[in-house]
Amino acid sequence: MPDFLWWRDGVIYQIYPRSFADSNGNGLGDLPGITAHLDYLSDLGIDAIWLSPFYPTPDADFGYDISDHTDVDLRFGTMGDFDNLLAEAHKRNIRVVLDLVLNHTSDQHPWFLESRASRKNPKSDWYIWQDHIPNNWQSVFGGRAWTYAPEREQYFYHMFLTEQPDLNWHNPEVRQAQLDVIRFWLERGVDGFRLDVFNLYFKDAMLRNNPKKLGLRPFDQQRHIYDADRPEMIALLNELRSMMDSYTERYAVGETFIASPEKAAWYSGPGKLHAAFNFDFTFRRYNPSQFLESIQRWDQFASGEIWPNYVLSNHDIVRAASRYAKGEDDGRAKVVLAMLLTLRGTPFLYYGEEIGMRDISLKRSEILDPPGQRYWPLYKGRDACRSPMQWDDSPFAGFSTVKPWLPVHPNYATRNVAAQLEQPDSILHFTRRLISLRKEYPALQHGAITAMTPKPRKVLAYLRKTHEQTIAVVLNFSGSKESLDSAIQNSSWNLLLSSSTTVGNARSPLEPHEARILVEET
Repeated sequence: MPDFLWWRDGVIYQIYPRSFADSNGNGLGDLPGITAHLDYLSDLGIDAIWLSPFYPTPDADFGYDISDHTDVDLRFGTMGDFDNLLAEAHKRNIRVVLDLVLNHTSDQHPWFLESRASRKNPKSDWYIWQDHIPNNWQSVFGGRAWTYAPEREQYFYHMFLTEQPDLNWHNPEVRQAQLDVIRFWLERGVDGFRLDVFNLYFKDAMLRNNPKKLGLRPFDQQRHIYDADRPEMIALLNELRSMMDSYTERYAVGETFIASPEKAAWYSGPGKLHAAFNFDFTFRRYNPSQFLESIQRWDQFASGEIWPNYVLSNHDIVRAASRYAKGEDDGRAKVVLAMLLTLRGTPFLYYGEEIGMRDISLKRSEILDPPGQRYWPLYKGRDACRSPMQWDDSPFAGFSTVKPWLPVHPNYATRNVAAQLEQPDSILHFTRRLISLRKEYPALQHGAITAMTPKPRKVLAYLRKTHEQTIAVVLNFSGSKESLDSAIQNSSWNLLLSSSTTVGNARSPLEPHEARILVEET
């Protein structure tokens, strides 16, 4: 195995392009805006950026309803802008991972327009059509998953919005067309892909009813065994992995829909995806026992040639700082960031997580996200975690010169990149130091992990260990001072990093909500 493999040992940083940086003053982030901040990302120390969709889109689902998978929406720039971003990222040794949404298209995609036009055309069978609603399948975003198209006098299937018809992956022409999309970007020099809801590509060929179960929404009242995780996926992943492996150090990670550690591991490894997301962290409370349980369960399944990954925030989830922090204090946020960046597995950072960005609050009239509009107040959508990046204290947080597509968080005047660069104890500097340590110490990259306390009540402590090196990570989830583990007290350690400014030495009692990293003396 290589000493350092970017997607295994590095840190991947997710960018939601419309919210990162606006270069042309239209209130929407764009590709040149990302390019302009590559030096910032290089200084942060990340190894790759994952870009959420920037393809042509009618915006029914803010980029996840795509009308052309091999072009750039003019609001985000041009293909020349993308090529320049890719080249400038590579100059800084930053890899580029693209979001590919291959389960469905926009209803404005030329493929669907042709398919919907009649029952007799070359793409008639590229989507899933039925004369009558054949089953009980529900849409994630509400209502039946079947919509009538008068042009064909038939119903088409959509797991998500009506404007997002699902493709028929059983059709070999569809399969080839989508693999051609992947090859198009590989040939352009892209380093990898995040595959949106990849385990939904195939549906049961007989379109059987899903069994019922208890749940709040109609979608949650079914066991999704016929509209997800079909056995045909494995042969497709074999083909995809073979294609990826024909290029140098390329990477594919899947968004596992209705994820579990077992399911994510099942789709990962040689002949399958390099990795699949396990989102268990995002459901855990600020509790050391809960996080340790999640870590050990994931480590149990992600072993051998299967490599785990960890995520605390993304474009669909309440930001970690909003879930765990109290007010504007970043103590708890530093603890969970230290955990994320020191575990055995690839860490994914979400833009703004390094400065402790919080979710914005929106009135019902301000909500743009379709499921938020439909299910408010039970579910308020995903807009809150997609607010503009907070660069400085100028109007609109330095994101744009005009009113952005979503409001900037009111705390931007004090919580921003420029301010935190001037504050030695800021969460930004803490994140940079964490990433630097991860690069410096192989034990933090691919060393084994061992918990120091089986059922921690207040302090989560674990060792990362290679044959030559042992690192101890000690995380105080308590609001009070706590003693160190006896195994640490009885050994010789050097202090590498603490989130507290008052720590005297490696053996000092832990400060409230302190993250401490130690290296064993040799």
